[in-house]
Amino acid sequence: MCSLMVICALVPRFPLVAALGDRRTLLTRPVALAPEPGAGQFVGDVAPAAEAFGVVIGMRVGEALARCPELILVPPDPEGVRAIWNCALDRLEGIGAEPESDRPGEAYFAADGLRGIHGGALDGVLAAAGGVLGRGVRLGAGPSRFSAYAAARRSRPRRPEVVAARGVQAYLASLPVSVLRARPELADLPQILERLGIATLGELSDLSAPALAERFGHPGLLALDLARGRDTPLVPRRPLEPVLERLDLPEAASGQQLERALELLVARLLARPERRGRTLRALALSARFVEGGTWRIRTTLREASADGARLRLALVTRLGELPAPADSLGLEVEAFVPPAHDQRRLLDDRFGRDRSRRVGEAVQQARQAAGDSAALRVLDLDPDSRVPERRSMLAPYPVDP
Repeated sequence: MCSLMVICALVPRFPLVAALGDRRTLLTRPVALAPEPGAGQFVGDVAPAAEAFGVVIGMRVGEALARCPELILVPPDPEGVRAIWNCALDRLEGIGAEPESDRPGEAYFAADGLRGIHGGALDGVLAAAGGVLGRGVRLGAGPSRFSAYAAARRSRPRRPEVVAARGVQAYLASLPVSVLRARPELADLPQILERLGIATLGELSDLSAPALAERFGHPGLLALDLARGRDTPLVPRRPLEPVLERLDLPEAASGQQLERALELLVARLLARPERRGRTLRALALSARFVEGGTWRIRTTLREASADGARLRLALVTRLGELPAPADSLGLEVEAFVPPAHDQRRLLDDRFGRDRSRRVGEAVQQARQAAGDSAALRVLDLDPDSRVPERRSMLAPYPVDP
């Protein structure tokens, strides 16, 4: 019986490669991804030529330029990165995989259910994944997500690496603890472990769980599980429902022009037939800059809504974060919720007229269907009476003409 195997598809420096687009020949020169607008001044992915000068991801821009004066900073393109990676995940789904992907350029999927489709062996599944993702992808397989990631890091294009289930802990033992940064929740742990003299995953796996739990809490226990070859289950991504509206802007649009453009985008989005009456939970506002590059910011609503005024109110403040002049503005739905009717207007005194009108219409409809006694109200007569029947009585509900 075949053991559970997870495949990791890793595309090194994917955000940088996607931002370069047709200029990929620049990867032979010292190139790094510039900081995102409005974010900290730290470089992103770094080309090998820049790494030779000591430039690494997360380094401050000033220090990177001091080490490599010829460094070329490429504007980030989060919109392009997201679109290209979603296409890659669609191709993986085309071979039958159910990928999990939290970061562009990194995807995981279970191989067990795909063996019968692709020749009955793991090699066939790896070949199919490499065929749809292209020659730049690195593939690794292991009994857990983390071991598959470690194998993909050591692999080479068109040469997948496979970790056997029985030898997974021995395989991971020689790896440095810095590999734990692959999990975002453990980003700060490797530095602390190195200061304590724990340099490899093998040294980490020799520690006791109670000691790690007392010192580091849940992150320590998670790191111990990863070092011993255990990991959390895969969570495949949900099928995407791309509902996007984009509007070209006049030159140097700002202020009220941007607000009017946002109002038009919201109206178009709510009118899309794909919405099917559902309310919106999360939206993404994006822009393409005049000087190149893109910007994208996600907004999650406190309460799902399909009210245009509320959506504009939640998004208009985001326009103030636009870091540069844009030539187009986009609005995309990232999460829907099932259709629901917002009845808060019935309870808010600010909408008294609307409340009376809607309640009156409902009462009239009920009386037409079930007679005049269908809608009644409780009328207090003698609340202090000892006889319950005297405290209140039913009376017809009044309806304004």
